[in-house]
Amino acid sequence: MKKRFGIDIDGTVTCPSSMVPFLNEAFNLNLTLNDIKQYDLMPLVPTSEEKFAEWFTTNEPTIYANSPLAQGAKDILSSWSLEHELFFISARRKQLLDVTKNWFDTHQIDFDHVELIGSHDKIAAARKFKVDIFFEDKHDNAVMIHEECGIPVILFDTPYNRDPIPNGVIRVENWFEANQWVQKWK
Repeated sequence: MKKRFGIDIDGTVTCPSSMVPFLNEAFNLNLTLNDIKQYDLMPLVPTSEEKFAEWFTTNEPTIYANSPLAQGAKDILSSWSLEHELFFISARRKQLLDVTKNWFDTHQIDFDHVELIGSHDKIAAARKFKVDIFFEDKHDNAVMIHEECGIPVILFDTPYNRDPIPNGVIRVENWFEANQWVQKWK
């Protein structure tokens, strides 16, 4: 039976360390993914919130255009696209739709829909598109989507999302584990 998958992009389909080289270069840092223990990057950068927001807005298109794929994502998403609907739901701003679709084309990743909501609150989009399962890297998003929508949420493990999770949020190390869980769930 065909299912509709809701899938976050950044830190889920893209490698969670995608931002690290850009942060290191811009702010003269020497960070690794393991140094990022919370989703909010402000404590790691030596600048004001205003200047960081300005830097991020300016560099967002370049960061997104150059983000590497997470290991295994392409093959697994390609196989899922043959039997399911893939709805990518991201906190990216709507103005980045062309950059985002170009990235999908460059990496040859099929999609049924890309929704850029400009906010981390993905509950309304998950409901609107009637997704059956969600894939996420942000802890509070994963928990809220599961609790509000009553669907399983696959949480891709990163150093910044290791708070406890409720039943119904499934922590996986990678796309291969996500695929194993999905195959049992279907």
